[in-house]
Order: sequence, then C-alpha cells, then structure tokens
Amino acid sequence: MKKEEIEGKLQELTVNGEHLSPILPEGIKNYLIDIDGTICDDIPNEEPERMATAKVYPDALETLNKWYDEGHVIFFFTSRTEAHREVTEAWLKQHGFKYHGMVMGKPRGGNYHWIDNHLVKATRYNGKFTDLIEKDVKIQVFDDENLDELND
Repeated sequence: MKKEEIEGKLQELTVNGEHLSPILPEGIKNYLIDIDGTICDDIPNEEPERMATAKVYPDALETLNKWYDEGHVIFFFTSRTEAHREVTEAWLKQHGFKYHGMVMGKPRGGNYHWIDNHLVKATRYNGKFTDLIEKDVKIQVFDDENLDELND
C-alpha cells in the first residue's frame, strides 16, 4: 500500500454539514515510528557515517512489517535531516522494512507532547517491540469539561 492507497482508504467526515479532515477506517492505525534508538542503534545526526551500518532491532522489523501487512499505515518520524534521507531509505530497504513514508526533521530532545484534533495514542519504546496491550494511565488533557465556565 503506497500513499495513493492510503488516500483511497480515508473516509470523509461531515459534522453539521461541514466537511472535516478525513479519517482512517476503524481498526486501521497511523503508526509514526522513530528510527534511532527505536528500530536500530541510537545514532546522533552528528555521526551520519554510522547510519549506513546501524544494527537493526529484529523485533522491530518483524513487528512493523506485520503491522504493514495487516493494513496499518507505517510512517517513520525521525530527527534525521533531509541530508540523511538517502542513506536512511537505503538502510530501510536493505533490511526489508515495509513502510509508506518518512517525515524528517522531528524536533530533538524528547519530552514530546502532541496536540491534535484527532485521537492520539503514544507508546514509549523501552527496548523491545511486543504486541500492544491496554493499560490505565494518568495523562494530561485540556480541561474541556468546564469549557462553558472558562468562556464566561
């Protein structure tokens, strides 16, 4: 499935007669996956000569390709720069990663807090890809339950 196929899967969303951003069908996920330290050795941008020989994490390759084969959307979201795109794409191809695209230039430093009008789920990689499980966790959210009070 390439980008055109993803576009073909998107479902139109209309609320109160207004068209909104399209959504994927229920059960299909948009995976945004980091590269360095997540699917291979953690290599800083200052050492690009190491990118071509990074060791792949086998469980990452197996899991991501399984998700791809199940019809999910796989995008790499990396702090590598556009100057690293060619070596990164060659490395992904060499190791057999299946994916739909790559977004370069993710801000460095971690501690990400993503704000979006679509549902966002986050999974911190901690050394091993496994099946995803559900857990009750404490998160920070906007106080939209008291929105009327805030607007007064």
